Amino acid sequence: QVQLVESGGGLVQPGGSLRLSCAASGFTFSSVSMNWVRQAPGKGLEWLSGFGGDKIGRHADSVRGRFTISRDNAKNTLWLQMNNLTSEDTAVYYCAKGYSNLLSSGMDYWGKGTLVIVSS
Repeated sequence: QVQLVESGGGLVQPGGSLRLSCAASGFTFSSVSMNWVRQAPGKGLEWLSGFGGDKIGRHADSVRGRFTISRDNAKNTLWLQMNNLTSEDTAVYYCAKGYSNLLSSGMDYWGKGTLVIVSS
């Protein structure tokens, strides 16, 4: 069955960095788009970054220039490098599998998330 396991979250000071990882199994990782989505306290889901079949990482305006998505199809792993974090980045971060290799196809499986807290 599909499994997505996020790791790397934690407490970080403003201006700091974290690297999130997502270990995937149970499907052909290289054949689908992969995404990072977050949910801040009291807010809805926010799509952050995605990697489609064109092998181009895309990012939401809110994180472009600070966050970088990457993937290793041989290791079935997705990463999110987050730099220059602010308190507004405090959220639960989820890894999500796409329906297809198109980012526009949407997401059908989600991990349980990893909590990131940005605070001094």
